[in-house]
This record gives sequence, structure tokens and C-alpha cells, in this order.
Amino acid sequence: MINRSTEEVFEDHLELAQKGDVETDIKRNFAPDCVLMTSYGVFHGHEGIRAAADLLQKQVGTTRYIYKNRLWHRELAFLEWTAVSDKASVNDGADSYWIRDGLILAMTAHYTVKLV
Repeated sequence: MINRSTEEVFEDHLELAQKGDVETDIKRNFAPDCVLMTSYGVFHGHEGIRAAADLLQKQVGTTRYIYKNRLWHRELAFLEWTAVSDKASVNDGADSYWIRDGLILAMTAHYTVKLV
């Protein structure tokens, strides 16, 4: 999968996130030594991605994400998103990605959880 473009990795990640398939997403799209920085902390490696996904699930619950804006250029990608569930909503989701050699090396995520 090393020959995948930034767009291919980005779109695959978004599709798997929408399905809630964290394990396939990690195996296929994240470098083993990746880093994710959020206002909730810094998460390292595959275990960190699992922990961050678990945190988001606990905060918002099961939902369908609305991808409002998707951009990519060379090794960078950017996403604006929202989500609404029975327990919470996010209106200001914004993620950025550094993708090289078919894997996400670094990611930032910002979102504010509002309880319903």
C-alpha cells in the first residue's frame, strides 16, 4: 500500500471512520510511530489512535459524521466535520494530516463537544 496517494489514504481513513472500523483504519492507514495531537492530549502510535478513537466514542457516542470540507495537497490533508448523536454534538471539528508513503504520520484534531 506504499504507493497510495494522499487522497487515497485520506479517503480510506474517512470511510473507515464513518463505519467505526478503527482496527482496519489503524492497520491500513496509520504509521506505527504516528502522533495525534488534540486539545485532549498527545496520542502516540497505534495504541494512541485507539485511545483517541475510544475517547471520541465516549464523548459523542455512535453517530454519522458529516464531512463538510475535504482538502489535500501533496503530503497534507485537511477535514472540517460535524456530528450529532443522542448524547452530544460537535459543530467545529477540524483535522489535519501529514501523509507520506501511504501512511498517516501525524494528525491534529480539534473539536468541541456540546452535550445534548
